[in-house]
Amino acid sequence: MAKALRWAGFLLAALLALLLLAAAWIWFASNRALGTRVDAVPETLVQPSAAQLADGPRQLRVLGCFGCHGEKLEGDLFIDDPKIALLYASNLTRVAAKASDQQLAQAIRQGIGHDGRTLLVMPSESYQFLTDQEVAALIAAIRRLPGTGSDQPALRVGPIGRFALATGRLPTVPALAEQYRASRIADLGPGYALGRHLVETNCSGCHGPDLKGKELEPGTISSDLAMTGAYDLDQFRTLLRTGAAPGGKKLGLMANVAKEDFSHMRDDEIAAVHAYLAERARRAP
Repeated sequence: MAKALRWAGFLLAALLALLLLAAAWIWFASNRALGTRVDAVPETLVQPSAAQLADGPRQLRVLGCFGCHGEKLEGDLFIDDPKIALLYASNLTRVAAKASDQQLAQAIRQGIGHDGRTLLVMPSESYQFLTDQEVAALIAAIRRLPGTGSDQPALRVGPIGRFALATGRLPTVPALAEQYRASRIADLGPGYALGRHLVETNCSGCHGPDLKGKELEPGTISSDLAMTGAYDLDQFRTLLRTGAAPGGKKLGLMANVAKEDFSHMRDDEIAAVHAYLAERARRAP
């Protein structure tokens, strides 16, 4: 009996040691992922046209900048789950006050903060495909806003979030952007170029680089956009303007994104997106 208890004690000690080693590895690996620094590529800074400058504030809406960073871009709580993370979108009015145009462009398209750190959440996987003029217009629109509010609290990552970072299931933004560059959505020809551009910059972030859907959070997977090939233009326009799908189907996150962001798209933009997605669905094998 004593011998059995002794062996049980050895096994328990070994198990505890393994658990401590695993926890230490997760902590070290997640900190290494969060502390990764990537050399930014110089961005091409251009002067947008007067029309693009005037359209900058609308683009901030369409691209979801206000949705994540708050109505005045002062920052907002983005992820509120202590098991995963407490993550605040930054106060862009204060960031813009200390960052150059080059640094802001690198944050938008490369996911690299003005301090050189890699960002954990920023849709650069999609925004990297914005044109130089579009990026310049966004920066100008951000700079026109008054500097208000305070800096947001620092990121706090929970145990599930650290495990995801350590195992690569939660890539940093530069790593995710690289994945998207390697697997761009189909080029269907010049007649669908505008639609492709809008889908790539507005839709691929949630629906994946191949538009076949991806896991947005544990248990939530976005849809394959091939399904939109069954929508006629009027139905699709209603979807993007109101978040209401044909037949009253519940869309969850998409309903909110449509009402807050995509409702600001012009009719010609919606028509171009629909044309691209319908043609993509038609050509699907």
